[in-house]
Amino acid sequence: MIIERAYVPVASFQDEWPWSVPCVRALLADGLRFTAPVTFLVGENGSGKSTLVEALAEGFGLDSWGGSHNWRYAPDRPKSVLGERIRFDAAPHGRRMLRSWSARKGFFLRAETALNALSREGFEPDSLSHGEGFLAAFRGQFIQPGLYVMDEPEAALSFASCLELLGHLDQLAKKGGQVICATHSPLLTALPGADIIEIGEHGLRRAAWDELALVDHWRRYLTDPQSYLRHVLD
Repeated sequence: MIIERAYVPVASFQDEWPWSVPCVRALLADGLRFTAPVTFLVGENGSGKSTLVEALAEGFGLDSWGGSHNWRYAPDRPKSVLGERIRFDAAPHGRRMLRSWSARKGFFLRAETALNALSREGFEPDSLSHGEGFLAAFRGQFIQPGLYVMDEPEAALSFASCLELLGHLDQLAKKGGQVICATHSPLLTALPGADIIEIGEHGLRRAAWDELALVDHWRRYLTDPQSYLRHVLD
């Protein structure tokens, strides 16, 4: 493990965004502990998943627009208000990374800016499809033990590519890396040994894969699509 707990030492502006978001309020109250090398954050759109993973990446020193530890912030782009305040309890290896930029290893991959981030890392995204670009990042950048933060990486991936990503995450964890991933994918969250945290109006709570609302909805939809479609189609 690299990061063991994330927290905000001073709770301020709690009636304003992002402090009003339930998962952020839970972070303020109790912090967020990481108990496995791979952690999935799941929840509906607007629940605060992206706000949280962006702040975690920023707190570790990764660019909120995405990219590796080799890419530092543009001077005219400040961190988010939550990213500025978030702090970590870290394992010994993680403490060395937080103290020294040269020792820091990691990558922040977000769906909206992935190809731009890849171009800064030496890839040529014009020669790749969106999904191939994502997989190029996994193959070429998710190698060294470090902190890898991802925001909905499945957005550009087919079923088979998601399975390939799952294999990459498993190998990365076995090599000493740590992954924090916001996702809507029942395929990714099925990774054995992963910790799953469900985000919603309740804040933050751990859940088993087969207890997740997203798994239940996908299972029901694939069994009987009409039971859902009749509510949205004329």
